[in-house]
Amino acid sequence: MKRRPALFISIVVFALFAAFFIYPAGMIVKQAFEGKDGFTLEFVSAILRNPIYREGLWNSFALGLASTLAAIAIAFPLALIGHRYSFAGKNALSVLVLAPMILPPFVGAVGVKQMLGVNGALNAGLIHLGLIDPASPFDWLAEWPFIGIVAMIALNLYPILYMNIAAALSNLDPAMEQAAENLGCPPWKRFFRITLPLAMPGVFAGASIVFIWAFTELGVPLVFDYSRTASVQIYDGIKGLDKNPIPYALTTVLLIVAAAVFALSKFVIGRSPLGTAPRPKSRSNATRIGGWKALACAMCYLAVFLLAALPHLGVILLSFAERWYGTVIPDELTARHYLEALGSGLVVPSIQNSLLYAGCATLLALVIGIGVAWVVVRSDLKSRNLLDAVVMLPLAVPGLVMAFGYLALSQDGKPFHFLVGENGSPFLLLVIAYAIRRLPYIVRSAVAGLQQSNPMLEEAARSLGASSARTLRRISLPLIGANLAAGAILAFAFAMLEVSDSLILAQQTQHFPITKAIFTLLSTLGNGTELAAALGVWAMVFLSIAIMGAAILAGKRGGLFKV
Repeated sequence: MKRRPALFISIVVFALFAAFFIYPAGMIVKQAFEGKDGFTLEFVSAILRNPIYREGLWNSFALGLASTLAAIAIAFPLALIGHRYSFAGKNALSVLVLAPMILPPFVGAVGVKQMLGVNGALNAGLIHLGLIDPASPFDWLAEWPFIGIVAMIALNLYPILYMNIAAALSNLDPAMEQAAENLGCPPWKRFFRITLPLAMPGVFAGASIVFIWAFTELGVPLVFDYSRTASVQIYDGIKGLDKNPIPYALTTVLLIVAAAVFALSKFVIGRSPLGTAPRPKSRSNATRIGGWKALACAMCYLAVFLLAALPHLGVILLSFAERWYGTVIPDELTARHYLEALGSGLVVPSIQNSLLYAGCATLLALVIGIGVAWVVVRSDLKSRNLLDAVVMLPLAVPGLVMAFGYLALSQDGKPFHFLVGENGSPFLLLVIAYAIRRLPYIVRSAVAGLQQSNPMLEEAARSLGASSARTLRRISLPLIGANLAAGAILAFAFAMLEVSDSLILAQQTQHFPITKAIFTLLSTLGNGTELAAALGVWAMVFLSIAIMGAAILAGKRGGLFKV
């Protein structure tokens, strides 16, 4: 690639990130440390002195840590089984690990809330078995909301860890383990001395993302009425932004913690021996098994899948429930909630809004992502590695932080107010926010495609007189079309069901995306919960189709969520 176009693309992307990523985050930090007389630690210290805010920060950190450990406990054994053994149905079962990603955890929380309530399915089953007194059913969520939130987040995010660990294990040279075995090294020692150390980059890469997402999770605590987290406290404080500096200080603390975790992950990965380990020279040494061993391995996958599918099953049952009170499953089933949802003044417009927001955001991310990938892979600019690192930063910065920054900057008299359309439309704000948040998926997919394609074909086209634009259109893009489609599908699907940006930036009913509509329906009297579940099922079906399409087009797992 010629240096001038590469330099131009780099400058444009750096400028965009400076304006719509670094500036909002910097503004939040500035507001948190700026008092009447200049720099001050008053607001941050006020948070640390206040027992309510201190408890919220601690609970958020504990949620992040516990969710990450739980996700590792689920993902690592599955990835190790997939690495060590080959058995009938393994490929199909491996696809099932992506199933929890088909629905945002806060929507699945709706189903869990129904099942674990005082008159929910769990108590009904225990009463039927005679294990608890019908006169005094146990309120599971009221007693242990923390555990419920951890379970929801871990069961939703463990696929990220699974994909990263599986990718790390696939880089191990089977000859290393075979040599250790030949020297008499027992299996447990081979695991702790060879497998685990070389898999740690995948563990840390996935764990950092899971921790950051769990640490700033907003939707599940809101559904479970668990207000003692920093994210909910920030959400509750957005109405008084002009007069209250506390939300800025809380958001800054979240940003600092997330950045520290991301930096630690990069440091650990950079010091890992995996980068210098010999690349696999032989095919995988996965042992072909059958009989009870194959059945045991398959049952591990199925058990995790069934457990992770319970929230989704709860949402589906709730969407069809005419009455679900004090029974294991609904007494009566009906499809009228779906019809009522279609007639709702909130549901159909929200679907249309989400399609518009996500579609425009995906197109914007595609244009930027192709340019970035081209510079990273095809140019010799010294800044290309920095550019690649910058566009990956949205994975490290919580969506809650960016959404809050956009909201603060879009108030009357603020620099981003021009992005607010007529009647308070958040169209441009959401398109930019969605595009920036999902850009890493596009970039990683495009980079993988360009690295796999032969640059000699492009050089041959240019030597025959084809322009750079014609070469890109006729040679490069068709070669990486499947990669781009996979990244675009994931970016579009997750933008459709984005939570933090949607809950914070969409303030008026006519502009609500799907997730904000679901959240609003949950607080609606009557059959609002059932309508929210019906809308959640539609979202579930859509996202499952999108993820399966992306998996087919990508051809392999593990690249999209790497730090």
